[in-house]
Amino acid sequence: MYPLKILFISPYLPSPIHVRPYNFIKFLARRGHHITLLALLPPGESTDSLPDLEDWCAAVHTVTHPRWRTLWNGVTAIPSRTPFQAAYSRSPQLTALIRQTEAGGDFDVVHVEHLRGAEPSRAIQNTPIVFDAVDSISLLFERVLKSPPTRRSQLMAQLDIARTRTYEAQLPARFNRVLVTSARDRDALVNLSAMPTESHRLVVIPNGVDLEYFSPQATPRDPATIIFSGKMSYHANIAAGIDLATQIMPLVWRKFPDTKLMIAGKDPSAELLALDTDTRIEITGTVADLRPYLARATIAVSPIRYGVGIQNKVMEAMAMRTPVVSSPQAISALDVAAGDDLLVGSTPPEIAAAIIALLEHPRYREEIGAAGRRFVETHHSWDSAAEMLEDVYLSVIDEKTAQPM
Repeated sequence: MYPLKILFISPYLPSPIHVRPYNFIKFLARRGHHITLLALLPPGESTDSLPDLEDWCAAVHTVTHPRWRTLWNGVTAIPSRTPFQAAYSRSPQLTALIRQTEAGGDFDVVHVEHLRGAEPSRAIQNTPIVFDAVDSISLLFERVLKSPPTRRSQLMAQLDIARTRTYEAQLPARFNRVLVTSARDRDALVNLSAMPTESHRLVVIPNGVDLEYFSPQATPRDPATIIFSGKMSYHANIAAGIDLATQIMPLVWRKFPDTKLMIAGKDPSAELLALDTDTRIEITGTVADLRPYLARATIAVSPIRYGVGIQNKVMEAMAMRTPVVSSPQAISALDVAAGDDLLVGSTPPEIAAAIIALLEHPRYREEIGAAGRRFVETHHSWDSAAEMLEDVYLSVIDEKTAQPM
């Protein structure tokens, strides 16, 4: 495999929170490829991952994306056919940087991250593009409308679902390949596609886990601490956190009244912060390193009502041998064996019963935790995902080479 020159365009700075592009870059660099990263810095974006990215990439260039620009993009999107997610990252500065970098770089392939990166990628002129949609946003909106966590998220889904479907339907026509994390997301895009005969352009590359980083630790586990982790400004996580605190944990507390609930993740919403008045509940906010929390927790729980793609929070806990209890929605993209690799509950009473069963039986917890680690080792390493991505890159490069001059 010869080293490729990759132009990587992202609407945010890849990081352990934006885990997919972060690990694609990390593991592609390990495999010897030369990456130039162009990234927007939206309002409030942390630059903590910048030193890592600069180590892995041949060059990193960032463009500040101020609040006034995001608001302007939203206002101008209202009467247009462009969904808010796509319009969000319009940036004349990034467009100019893309054109300048492509013109002087002699790149083999361009990698574009997320629907928010789709509009800036229009600046690419001559290089084949692999577009990582990650998930189908219109499919996510469909699920939000079936079980809206807040009135605001319901209104946003109602406003944007039709034009998001139209926009996503055009993706196979615009890009040489379109990536998603799960077969369900691929099926959703195939059903939308304006080019059904080009469905081969839609490729599934599952998320992985950095098995070296998320590895079991010698830290003693608490006797009864439940953890739920993720970006806590995300509406699906807000809904799940509220369900966990108000519907599931009261059932657990009847049996184990001293059990602690830890909700760990960036930017917790006001609804989640309000839960902290209960002394048994801890809302951590941003944590520099999630691993000590997962290592100390007795059980990781993911009671997601709806979602698309792969829930990294589940795989990261499994990688650390933390036993997992999940809703079916949180693992719909994983080929796991319920009852062996993790426990699954469809309703608050079922999830609570699974938590109680694990709290009652320490040996069972150890067995489930060990099985979870084996599962991610076998099916979800980032190195194998990077190898799949290499194959996609080579296929679009070969297609360009085969085109008549």
